Amino acid sequence: MNFRSLTRGDGVVIGAAVLLFIASFLDTFDGDEAPNAWDNGNLLMSVYLAGIIGAGLIVVGRAMGAQRKVAGLDLGTFGIGLTFAAAWSSLGAIFDTGQSYDKFFELLNARFGASGGGAESPDAGVGLILGLIGALVLVAAAVASNIVPALKAPLMGAPRPVAPQPYGGQPQGGYGYPGAQSQPYGAQPGQPQQPSFGGQPQGGGATPPPAAAQAQPAAADFSPFWFAVPVPRPLYPEDGSPTPIAELAPGTWYLAVEQRGQSLVAQTQDGRRGVLQDTTGIQRG
Repeated sequence: MNFRSLTRGDGVVIGAAVLLFIASFLDTFDGDEAPNAWDNGNLLMSVYLAGIIGAGLIVVGRAMGAQRKVAGLDLGTFGIGLTFAAAWSSLGAIFDTGQSYDKFFELLNARFGASGGGAESPDAGVGLILGLIGALVLVAAAVASNIVPALKAPLMGAPRPVAPQPYGGQPQGGYGYPGAQSQPYGAQPGQPQQPSFGGQPQGGGATPPPAAAQAQPAAADFSPFWFAVPVPRPLYPEDGSPTPIAELAPGTWYLAVEQRGQSLVAQTQDGRRGVLQDTTGIQRG
């Protein structure tokens, strides 16, 4: 679960969920000793808890990627549906503030001698009003997070290396940093460096073999580097298949090992390689 993949829209969703949680403890009606949402199970479940659970599913779905599903739907899609239900129920609660308390008010009017057999619906309290505002902000942010570019930006920027070094420098630990032993581009990991003829260390003046001499111009044109993506982006197979093999998430450093036109061949944490077609806005390490 990568919480660095959360966007600014997810931050607004979290804030709206917090507002709903606070509003559930405030007065539902305008008056002294008025009940709150926790005294009305129907109101609590349909507005406040539905919105909070929906926000949680959106955030968890974003952090986990498109892996977990509920009833065949992505967690984020299912959560957006719950936020719509919460906003709709909140509108109904504002227009009909009496709800299941109508009989309660009728009994009060009868006990204290109020005239008339009907009971007037009370005015909406601060709990209902803030609940409506929170539910509307929640559903708006849940939908706009996938549409508005400003809300697609990462909530937390990708962490930069503690001590940025060129490829082949000393390691700092963890994926996203060069290995402990410098190897030329194209060498297999773990393959020992063979000394040249005569016992001279490699790179000590010996003439490279013809194959290596031919590979040097291509390697000189591109140097591998570490990068992070601003938003989740698919990684496609090198054979050109249209089905992505992985998704690059913000907040993680990936190694670019080759450039093909405007695309990059990137390597994931588990060693898979693929083509990143959209390289706009990437952050180099």
